[in-house]
Amino acid sequence: MKKTPIILSICSLVVAAAALVLNFIPKHGTESTCGEKTEKSENTEGIAFFNLDEVIAGYQMAIDLQQSFEKKAKGIDEDVTRRRTKLENEDKDLAEKLNKGLITRSVAEVKYNELQKKVADFQQFGQQKQNELAEEQQVILNNIANSIMEYVTKFNATRNYSLIFSTQGGLLSQPVVCGDEGLNITTELIEGLNAEYVASKSKK
Repeated sequence: MKKTPIILSICSLVVAAAALVLNFIPKHGTESTCGEKTEKSENTEGIAFFNLDEVIAGYQMAIDLQQSFEKKAKGIDEDVTRRRTKLENEDKDLAEKLNKGLITRSVAEVKYNELQKKVADFQQFGQQKQNELAEEQQVILNNIANSIMEYVTKFNATRNYSLIFSTQGGLLSQPVVCGDEGLNITTELIEGLNAEYVASKSKK
Protein backbone atom coordinates (compact mmCIF):
# COMPACT_ATOMS: atom_id res chain seq x y z
CA MET A 1 0.00 0.00 0.00
CA LYS A 2 1.33 3.41 -0.93
CA LYS A 3 1.67 5.65 2.11
CA THR A 4 -0.58 8.70 2.00
CA PRO A 5 1.49 11.90 2.35
CA ILE A 6 -0.26 13.17 5.47
CA ILE A 7 2.72 15.22 6.63
CA LEU A 8 2.88 17.07 3.33
CA SER A 9 -0.81 17.83 3.62
CA ILE A 10 -0.34 19.21 7.11
CA CYS A 11 2.79 21.18 6.32
CA SER A 12 1.06 22.79 3.35
CA LEU A 13 -1.35 24.50 5.76
CA VAL A 14 -0.17 27.99 6.42
CA VAL A 15 -2.75 28.70 9.06
CA ALA A 16 -0.50 30.44 11.58
CA ALA A 17 -2.94 32.82 13.22
CA ALA A 18 -0.14 35.05 14.44
CA ALA A 19 0.58 35.91 10.84
CA LEU A 20 -2.96 37.23 10.61
CA VAL A 21 -2.23 39.92 13.16
CA LEU A 22 -1.92 42.74 10.69
CA ASN A 23 -0.39 45.73 12.39
CA PHE A 24 -3.17 48.13 11.62
CA ILE A 25 -1.76 50.53 14.20
CA PRO A 26 1.43 52.17 12.86
CA LYS A 27 4.43 52.22 15.16
CA HIS A 28 4.96 55.91 14.56
CA GLY A 29 3.55 58.67 12.42
CA THR A 30 5.19 60.30 9.44
CA GLU A 31 5.95 63.96 9.10
CA SER A 32 3.38 65.69 6.96
CA THR A 33 4.77 69.19 7.24
CA CYS A 34 7.85 70.89 5.86
CA GLY A 35 10.28 73.31 7.38
CA GLU A 36 10.54 74.14 11.06
CA LYS A 37 7.51 74.01 13.28
CA THR A 38 5.88 77.37 13.79
CA GLU A 39 3.52 78.71 16.39
CA LYS A 40 -0.11 78.19 15.55
CA SER A 41 -1.25 81.32 13.80
CA GLU A 42 -4.66 82.60 12.84
CA ASN A 43 -6.04 80.37 10.11
CA THR A 44 -7.59 82.74 7.59
CA GLU A 45 -8.07 80.02 5.00
CA GLY A 46 -10.33 77.86 7.15
CA ILE A 47 -8.23 74.77 6.34
CA ALA A 48 -6.63 72.21 8.66
CA PHE A 49 -5.08 68.77 8.35
CA PHE A 50 -4.06 65.86 10.56
CA ASN A 51 -1.77 62.88 10.17
CA LEU A 52 -3.96 59.76 10.35
CA ASP A 53 -1.04 57.46 11.19
CA GLU A 54 -0.13 59.62 14.17
CA VAL A 55 -3.72 59.87 15.36
CA ILE A 56 -4.22 56.09 15.25
CA ALA A 57 -0.82 55.41 16.85
CA GLY A 58 -1.69 57.76 19.72
CA TYR A 59 -5.36 56.81 20.10
CA GLN A 60 -5.71 54.63 23.21
CA MET A 61 -8.89 52.96 21.98
CA ALA A 62 -7.08 51.75 18.86
CA ILE A 63 -4.16 50.55 20.99
CA ASP A 64 -6.47 48.64 23.35
CA LEU A 65 -8.35 47.03 20.46
CA GLN A 66 -5.14 45.94 18.80
CA GLN A 67 -3.79 44.39 22.00
CA SER A 68 -7.03 42.47 22.49
CA PHE A 69 -6.93 41.31 18.86
CA GLU A 70 -3.31 40.17 19.16
CA LYS A 71 -4.12 38.20 22.32
CA LYS A 72 -6.96 36.38 20.56
CA ALA A 73 -4.83 35.71 17.48
CA LYS A 74 -2.03 34.31 19.64
CA GLY A 75 -4.49 31.92 21.31
CA ILE A 76 -5.71 30.72 17.92
CA ASP A 77 -2.14 30.27 16.71
CA GLU A 78 -1.32 28.13 19.74
CA ASP A 79 -4.45 26.04 19.20
CA VAL A 80 -3.64 25.52 15.51
CA THR A 81 -0.06 24.52 16.36
CA ARG A 82 -1.27 22.02 18.97
CA ARG A 83 -3.72 20.43 16.53
CA ARG A 84 -1.11 20.26 13.76
CA THR A 85 1.45 18.66 16.06
CA LYS A 86 -1.07 16.04 17.18
CA LEU A 87 -1.81 15.08 13.55
CA GLU A 88 1.88 14.92 12.69
CA ASN A 89 2.49 12.62 15.66
CA GLU A 90 -0.41 10.37 14.64
CA ASP A 91 1.01 10.13 11.14
CA LYS A 92 4.49 9.31 12.42
CA ASP A 93 3.20 6.69 14.85
CA LEU A 94 1.11 5.02 12.15
CA ALA A 95 4.06 4.91 9.74
CA GLU A 96 6.33 3.36 12.38
CA LYS A 97 3.81 0.67 13.23
CA LEU A 98 3.37 -0.19 9.57
CA ASN A 99 7.13 -0.32 8.93
CA LYS A 100 7.65 -2.58 11.95
CA GLY A 101 4.86 -4.90 10.87
CA LEU A 102 2.81 -4.19 13.98
CA ILE A 103 -0.36 -3.63 11.95
CA THR A 104 -1.62 -5.07 8.71
CA ARG A 105 -1.74 -3.03 5.53
CA SER A 106 -5.52 -3.18 5.50
CA VAL A 107 -5.68 -1.78 9.02
CA ALA A 108 -3.10 0.88 8.11
CA GLU A 109 -5.18 1.91 5.10
CA VAL A 110 -8.25 2.39 7.29
CA LYS A 111 -6.19 4.40 9.77
CA TYR A 112 -4.73 6.59 7.02
CA ASN A 113 -8.19 7.28 5.63
CA GLU A 114 -9.32 8.33 9.10
CA LEU A 115 -6.26 10.55 9.40
CA GLN A 116 -6.98 12.15 6.05
CA LYS A 117 -10.45 13.05 7.34
CA LYS A 118 -8.86 14.66 10.40
CA VAL A 119 -6.52 16.65 8.15
CA ALA A 120 -9.47 17.89 6.10
CA ASP A 121 -11.24 18.94 9.30
CA PHE A 122 -8.06 20.68 10.43
CA GLN A 123 -7.85 22.59 7.17
CA GLN A 124 -11.48 23.66 7.51
CA PHE A 125 -10.89 24.73 11.11
CA GLY A 126 -7.86 26.80 10.12
CA GLN A 127 -9.73 28.53 7.31
CA GLN A 128 -12.66 29.26 9.59
CA LYS A 129 -10.41 30.87 12.21
CA GLN A 130 -8.60 32.85 9.54
CA ASN A 131 -11.91 34.20 8.26
CA GLU A 132 -13.06 35.03 11.78
CA LEU A 133 -9.91 37.03 12.49
CA ALA A 134 -10.12 38.86 9.18
CA GLU A 135 -13.74 39.81 9.84
CA GLU A 136 -12.99 40.90 13.40
CA GLN A 137 -10.07 43.00 12.24
CA GLN A 138 -12.26 44.77 9.69
CA VAL A 139 -14.86 45.49 12.38
CA ILE A 140 -12.12 46.96 14.59
CA LEU A 141 -10.88 49.17 11.75
CA ASN A 142 -14.44 50.30 11.04
CA ASN A 143 -14.97 51.21 14.70
CA ILE A 144 -11.72 53.17 14.87
CA ALA A 145 -12.52 55.04 11.65
CA ASN A 146 -16.07 55.77 12.79
CA SER A 147 -14.87 57.05 16.16
CA ILE A 148 -12.33 59.37 14.54
CA MET A 149 -14.85 60.66 12.01
CA GLU A 150 -17.44 61.37 14.72
CA TYR A 151 -14.91 63.19 16.86
CA VAL A 152 -13.55 65.28 13.96
CA THR A 153 -17.13 66.33 13.17
CA LYS A 154 -17.69 67.29 16.81
CA PHE A 155 -14.29 68.97 16.97
CA ASN A 156 -15.07 71.08 13.91
CA ALA A 157 -18.41 72.20 15.33
CA THR A 158 -16.48 74.70 17.46
CA ARG A 159 -13.61 75.36 15.03
CA ASN A 160 -15.63 75.92 11.87
CA TYR A 161 -12.96 74.84 9.40
CA SER A 162 -14.13 74.90 5.81
CA LEU A 163 -11.98 71.88 5.01
CA ILE A 164 -10.05 69.30 7.06
CA PHE A 165 -7.58 67.06 5.25
CA SER A 166 -6.47 63.65 6.45
CA THR A 167 -2.94 62.57 5.56
CA GLN A 168 -1.57 59.06 5.79
CA GLY A 169 1.98 57.76 5.83
CA GLY A 170 3.50 56.11 2.80
CA LEU A 171 5.89 57.03 0.03
CA LEU A 172 4.29 60.46 0.11
CA SER A 173 1.94 61.83 2.74
CA GLN A 174 -1.02 62.56 0.50
CA PRO A 175 -2.97 64.70 0.01
CA VAL A 176 -0.82 67.13 2.01
CA VAL A 177 2.83 66.77 1.02
CA CYS A 178 3.91 69.99 2.67
CA GLY A 179 1.99 72.25 5.02
CA ASP A 180 2.24 74.96 7.65
CA GLU A 181 2.46 73.35 11.09
CA GLY A 182 0.04 75.97 12.28
CA LEU A 183 -2.66 74.14 10.33
CA ASN A 184 -1.79 70.73 11.83
CA ILE A 185 -4.46 69.63 14.33
CA THR A 186 -3.10 66.09 14.86
CA THR A 187 -2.11 66.58 18.50
CA GLU A 188 -5.41 68.23 19.36
CA LEU A 189 -7.33 65.32 17.87
CA ILE A 190 -5.27 62.72 19.74
CA GLU A 191 -5.79 64.54 23.04
CA GLY A 192 -9.50 64.96 22.42
CA LEU A 193 -10.06 61.38 21.28
CA ASN A 194 -8.24 59.98 24.30
CA ALA A 195 -10.14 62.25 26.67
CA GLU A 196 -13.45 61.01 25.26
CA TYR A 197 -12.29 57.40 25.36
CA VAL A 198 -11.23 57.63 29.01
CA ALA A 199 -14.55 59.28 29.87
CA SER A 200 -16.52 56.56 28.07
CA LYS A 201 -14.61 53.81 29.92
CA SER A 202 -15.33 55.38 33.29
CA LYS A 203 -19.06 55.27 32.54
CA LYS A 204 -19.03 51.49 32.01
